[in-house]
Amino acid sequence: MEFTGKQVIKAPRAEVWKRLNDPATLQQCLPGCEQYGQGEDGGYDAVIVAAVGPIKARFKGTVRFSDHLEGVGYHIEGSGSGGVAGYGKLGADVRLEDVDGGTTLHYVAAAQIGGKLAQIGSRLVGSVANKFLAEFFSRFEQLVTQEMEQSAALETSPE
Repeated sequence: MEFTGKQVIKAPRAEVWKRLNDPATLQQCLPGCEQYGQGEDGGYDAVIVAAVGPIKARFKGTVRFSDHLEGVGYHIEGSGSGGVAGYGKLGADVRLEDVDGGTTLHYVAAAQIGGKLAQIGSRLVGSVANKFLAEFFSRFEQLVTQEMEQSAALETSPE
């Protein structure tokens, strides 16, 4: 399955880049994320609870970031297992672009699934994955925008 999309974020590219590399921000934005932290091998370990149709599972996995181009983008590789529910693998490229009023985040991702997840059909899984991505980017945009507004308010408030 392949996914492509973009999200306009009303913040400068430097701020978006900083937040894309902040584990606390990513944990807050990942739907169903129970844990997200630095792993022993330089990647990140994550636990995410997700429901796909009749299957609900706790997926434990790892995420690695590579090909960092400061302020421009990176590549993400992730994999996770939900026990009997199955497994998933994801590879994605993220790229940032300046636009009027903020930054556009572009992504291209490819996912593979196996186990019971594969049995319920790619259309349903694709729909759930698109919803997951939309929720992540909505949360990310809201979080970054709110913090930018709070910082601006603090800078302009009289002392």
